[in-house]
Amino acid sequence: MTDLARLGAILAAHAGREGALLPILHDVQAEFGHIPEASLAPIASALRLSRAEVAGVLGFYHDFRRAPAGRHVIKLCRAEACQAMGGESVQARLEAALGLKLGETKNDVTLEAVYCLGLCACAPAAMVDDRLVGRLDVGAVETIAREVRG
Repeated sequence: MTDLARLGAILAAHAGREGALLPILHDVQAEFGHIPEASLAPIASALRLSRAEVAGVLGFYHDFRRAPAGRHVIKLCRAEACQAMGGESVQARLEAALGLKLGETKNDVTLEAVYCLGLCACAPAAMVDDRLVGRLDVGAVETIAREVRG
């Protein structure tokens, strides 16, 4: 099945559904691993929205990706509690250990900012792939870097 056919199947599954934009974007990302730029116009057309409206929603929600993520995804919490507990230094150490900045993908690792993981009592925190990690310190950062580098 081609990418266009796969996108068409997603759009058809949501045809006539009120408020379908977010469910469609979630399904597209689940299918392709990101929201391909070429999918914005067909989504907009199917929902009778402008391409700018679709792009605006896509840009507003941090979990939607415009490019494929790496095999490993690290989501570093940037919320107030994590910042108060040393989040800036954890970010700097993690960026140095991985050789990338927030928002980048390199060597099959993506480093993303999130704005709460619900681990405020264990701040600073991150999610490594699907695993929550709290009380990040130098040792934890080194362990994470080793894990994702393989």
